[in-house]
Amino acid sequence: MVSDEQDLISRAQQGDTGAFQEIIDRYKRQVYYLSLDLTGNHHDAEDLSQEVLVKAYTSFHKFRGESKISSWLHRIAVNAHLDERRKKSLTLLRTSDELNESLTMHSVAGSTFETDPEKKMERSKMQEHIDQALQNLTQRERTIFVLRHYHEHALKEIAEMLDLSEGTIKSFLFRAIKKLQKALSQYEYQFESRSSNE
Repeated sequence: MVSDEQDLISRAQQGDTGAFQEIIDRYKRQVYYLSLDLTGNHHDAEDLSQEVLVKAYTSFHKFRGESKISSWLHRIAVNAHLDERRKKSLTLLRTSDELNESLTMHSVAGSTFETDPEKKMERSKMQEHIDQALQNLTQRERTIFVLRHYHEHALKEIAEMLDLSEGTIKSFLFRAIKKLQKALSQYEYQFESRSSNE
């Protein structure tokens, strides 16, 4: 952790709201995109992001610096999202534009598309298939896949966030990848197994 961030943390924990705001400014975009990946739509992502920031503010005094701030915020986001899922059933749908934005942001497909009409039609069709494939994952599989492949968390971090063993995380991740590969086989859609902790 860089020294200026340590200074911000210290000041924020002493009640300096300006320091806390600076920390949030650094990570709010990251929190938003994780929220979008978890919820599947902008409206719920905005709600979840706001909830994360409020919870972070009210519990920042508990932050001990044992993990990165980004990991701590991601843990709050995941827990808040899972709590909400327990309260009500959310529809995990994305419009083609939202999905394209997410894929562009995270480079999931690992390729770019041309702007000519034929390629646009091909992209739209592929997006529909990816959308359906993501919806067919269980909530746990989707969450773990998002944390690992979109946000590049180590398996150990994900295990801590979800209070599960690394072995269990690997099993969920393996199942998620196999489901997506099968559903998207016509695109030769490849996901790196990324089973190491890096």
